[in-house]
Amino acid sequence: MQHPTKNEIEEHDLSLSDEQAMIQETALKFSETLLEPNAGALDEGKGREALLANLKTLSENGFMGLNVSADYGGTEAGTVSFALAIEALARGCASTAVTASVSNMVGEVIQAVGSEDQKATYLPKLTDGTYPAGAFCLTESSAGSDPSAMKTRAVKDGNHYVLNGSKLYISSGEYAGVFVVWAVTDPDAPKGKGISCFLVEAGTPGLIISKAEKKMGQTGSATNEIVFQDCRIPATAMMGEENDGFRVAVSELAGGRIGVASLALGIARKAMDTAKAYVNERQQFGKPLADMQGIQWMIADRETDLEAARLLILQAASLKDAGHPFAKEASMAKLFASEAAQRAT
Repeated sequence: MQHPTKNEIEEHDLSLSDEQAMIQETALKFSETLLEPNAGALDEGKGREALLANLKTLSENGFMGLNVSADYGGTEAGTVSFALAIEALARGCASTAVTASVSNMVGEVIQAVGSEDQKATYLPKLTDGTYPAGAFCLTESSAGSDPSAMKTRAVKDGNHYVLNGSKLYISSGEYAGVFVVWAVTDPDAPKGKGISCFLVEAGTPGLIISKAEKKMGQTGSATNEIVFQDCRIPATAMMGEENDGFRVAVSELAGGRIGVASLALGIARKAMDTAKAYVNERQQFGKPLADMQGIQWMIADRETDLEAARLLILQAASLKDAGHPFAKEASMAKLFASEAAQRAT
């Protein structure tokens, strides 16, 4: 199949295919009927069983492997469908949507650089709900915006590696079934060149799920510090080439920004839908707030924000699906959509 050129993607109307529209509609239905009724309880620290049940339902309906090959239980729906699904899910429950987004990232990493055995072992468990979620372990206390500064070490010991260190702000840490972990394997290599990528199963001795972060938003999503204390894993747990892990991380982070942007857009869209319903119901001085010009200006500005964010996301996702460079566009979408969500909420 011949992919469109970058200019063609930037210039065409980004209309949805029938399959993409169906995925969006299905995600919206799940969002309204499954996620939204439990979202408030999750934000109060309750309803964890319902969250896990909803994640299982999403898995069974293909939402945890949107970019994973059908050979491993995925739906091969593409990045545009992924973005549409995450936006729709975030309208009902951002905590569930971020879990789905990160799990899709984990699946993409395994598919991109995992061995055939690793893909056959872990991807079906991610896509069918055997694992409630996957975890993406990159960020550290001294390595956030600059992950190449990480300190977690993986030391070769015969046919094993021994991991020591810690990771911060890890989504789904409490219930992930598999962790994709980046660690330094060559401390003498130039910055960013001595890092490798590993798969660590939940329950591995030395893998410690530590403190839960106290957050202001998306509190229903588990976000933890993950500690590795003499965590011994087989050498076959390495994904890709030794010391080539940082390149993998940078590549996947670009795709992850599309997920973050979509999440932000879903939050903003729900806020705007709620606001518009309210201003049409609320009466002041004998007329609805929606009839007042000052309110109309505010609504118009926010709707313009949301439409611009939507188009930026679709452009970045379309470029990724077509195999073109998309990192700049994904970063633009993440920046604009997240700031638009702040303005809308």
